[in-house]
Amino acid sequence: MNSLDWTVLIGYFGVMVAIGVWSHKRVESVSDFFTAGGKMPWWLSGISHHMSGYSAVMFTGYAAIAYTYGVTSYVTWSFPIAIGIAIGARLFAPRLNRVRSRLHVSSPLEYLKNRYNLPTQQALAWSGVLLKIVDVGAKWAAIATLLAVFTGVSLNMGILITGVVTAVYCTVGGLWADALTELGQFIIQFIAGIAMLVAVLAELGGFSSLWTVWDEPELNGHTEPLAGPYMMVFLIAYLFIKTFEYNGGMWNQAQRYMATDSAKSAQRSGQLSAILWLIWPLVLFFPMWVAPVLIKTDTPSDSYALMAEQLLPHGLLGLVIVGFFSHTMAMCSSDANAIAAVVTRDIMPAVSRKARQWDNRAGLAAARLTTLLFLGLSMAIATQVNSDFFGDIITVVIKWVAGLMGPIAIPLMLGLLPWFRKCGPTAALISWGVGLVTFWLVNYPITWNVDGGVPLQYQVSIPLAVSLVLYIVIGYIKPEDTPERDAVLHFINNDDDGSAGAAAVQVPAPVAAKGADD
Repeated sequence: MNSLDWTVLIGYFGVMVAIGVWSHKRVESVSDFFTAGGKMPWWLSGISHHMSGYSAVMFTGYAAIAYTYGVTSYVTWSFPIAIGIAIGARLFAPRLNRVRSRLHVSSPLEYLKNRYNLPTQQALAWSGVLLKIVDVGAKWAAIATLLAVFTGVSLNMGILITGVVTAVYCTVGGLWADALTELGQFIIQFIAGIAMLVAVLAELGGFSSLWTVWDEPELNGHTEPLAGPYMMVFLIAYLFIKTFEYNGGMWNQAQRYMATDSAKSAQRSGQLSAILWLIWPLVLFFPMWVAPVLIKTDTPSDSYALMAEQLLPHGLLGLVIVGFFSHTMAMCSSDANAIAAVVTRDIMPAVSRKARQWDNRAGLAAARLTTLLFLGLSMAIATQVNSDFFGDIITVVIKWVAGLMGPIAIPLMLGLLPWFRKCGPTAALISWGVGLVTFWLVNYPITWNVDGGVPLQYQVSIPLAVSLVLYIVIGYIKPEDTPERDAVLHFINNDDDGSAGAAAVQVPAPVAAKGADD
């Protein structure tokens, strides 16, 4: 990097902070901070939903998969995400929007106290918060790794720089700042991605190399859709996992659906995000697929960064680096906002009488303080991601998050659907608890005693499968539907966005009381 690249990078950080400060005037309540007051345009919500699913892990961990195995990185990652979001746009997006508009809540988990009970809500909240600290820590480490490749800045300093900038804008401006910075980040990444693609095609001999380069011996096997540990079982498991995760199972994407003005807008938001996931990663991945032709490295996770340094002129190199930062900061800021919503709206009121009596000003201050605390803890975890306990970056993101997300997400997401109305707190808690224990057993004691270890696809899929089966079976054996729970489901599932359908059933008192506080 030279002074021009640094100017681009510093200018980007400055613009992100400025957007956060500008967004501050749009945040007057807790609802504004966490769900944009239900006023976000569907197209902005869709772009934000798309961007908040990326991070620099794509340019490190998934770059390593692309460098080693080729197109399977797309087939087993962004393609199932696109399909999962398309399913969720119809199945989950409208219902999550009605959770906000009809039950008057600001957190994706707030409705669970009435849908199940308080212990279920708290179990999902606490476990999800702890998992997200590790998840976001891995993403801070990924972007710091890239920064180290380009600038020589230490891992800890890179974590500190990106974390502080993100903390400023997402703490000041809430979800509005997240969405508007993600829009800017999308534009930047579009320019940077196209620049990198053009540079690679020029190096390979022109546009025709899109189909001729695959004859190169370095790319032998790179056109196989499934390769290495990423086979059909992994693909199917990943599709199920991402259908839950990217439609609200890990909370931050749920907020994008909740932030739109109607259930129809939420559905359109999800459809836009699905289209972007289907098309845009192809542009980003092609340079990674052909990287073995252009560079040789013993560290595949550094391949994209090394290629950018080699091929791009200064200025454009700085823009690509900004693109790395934009993805990670988008995901981490959206996660921070979602976690703050869960902590301040679900956890704190359950453990503190004072929190239940907060007025709007106190609630907003708590939201901002919680956001800062979460970012600080995740940054501390990031310094330990490559330790023996956590494993490398891609292990944390794929195995820990994918494996543990299912047991947390299943009661949350399936609890929205009328077909599972008989599944109550017993089904939710048992499926959650046994799913977490299953993850530990499969990934550690069983793996240690199996020659070669348990394959990755089973490590991530078995916990979700166990939780899903238990949730359905226990709901059938021990039905716990009540008039109060049916009332919650009526509000969520009635597709009439007018007031007539909503007036048919009384909102359960605890939810209505929370909404009045906003």
